[in-house]
Amino acid sequence: MELLQLQYFLEVARLEHVTEAARSLHVTQSSLSKTIQRLEEDLGVPLFDRMGRRLRLNEFGSTFLRRAERALFELEQGKQELSDLASPEHGTLELAVTTASTLPNILREFRKKRPTIQFHVQMLTTEEMVTRLQRGEVDYCLSSPPIEGEDIECQIVFIDPILVAVPIGHRLADRSRISLTDLRDERFVGVKRGYGTRDLVDSICKSVGFEPKYVYEGDEPARLSSLVEAEIGIAFMPSTARNSREQIKYLQVEDHELVREIALLWHKNRYISRAALEFREVVIQYFGARSI
Repeated sequence: MELLQLQYFLEVARLEHVTEAARSLHVTQSSLSKTIQRLEEDLGVPLFDRMGRRLRLNEFGSTFLRRAERALFELEQGKQELSDLASPEHGTLELAVTTASTLPNILREFRKKRPTIQFHVQMLTTEEMVTRLQRGEVDYCLSSPPIEGEDIECQIVFIDPILVAVPIGHRLADRSRISLTDLRDERFVGVKRGYGTRDLVDSICKSVGFEPKYVYEGDEPARLSSLVEAEIGIAFMPSTARNSREQIKYLQVEDHELVREIALLWHKNRYISRAALEFREVVIQYFGARSI
């Protein structure tokens, strides 16, 4: 059994389509099909039910998938560990976030300690983050909401109040606190469904009898301040994303405990480099200082 066969098998199992898997792997469809066929011959059982170019894992394939994922995961962790031993002052931290507002300050503090360590950051939905985390493709996730899982370590690092941002000329701008029901007929700007804060806010609003009317839904939380300032709509914004713009007023919600939990997540079995351990300490210290 070859390593290449396992890598191809995992990609086909993920996409369940020969053409899409071949495109993702940058190989021809015939080469991919032959590799999967050789793997099945080596194992002595079919791994997929075939429907044209579409494939679906059968019972044998689902059972083998768990073992193949674990095998490749361990090989990747071994590679990471050797790289850290050989060159502890260099390397790249792989990070994923659903909440990015605090990240620039955290990275600035970390760079003071480890200026030679690079980082690669992905802004993901909660579902995408779980997938990357379970595959061991990231060192840490900064997530709201927290994510529970058999292989996931989850540490709550901050309780973050969610505020209502309104333009300075808004009818509610002269107030410091409002009720959710005061917002029933407002227009909102926000991120798309699938982001933790959006899903949390929508759920709480629904519990008091209304659904926010969104006139803008995007992937960039940082853009919301500009949209509020331009009077496109008002926004639910965590306190950590609060912007000191003079044209925006931030209101507290008085009749519900509208807060989000920010958690640091990592895979229990992923190798944690010395740099990654230091990054975790920076995150904990950063949020600890905000809580004082």
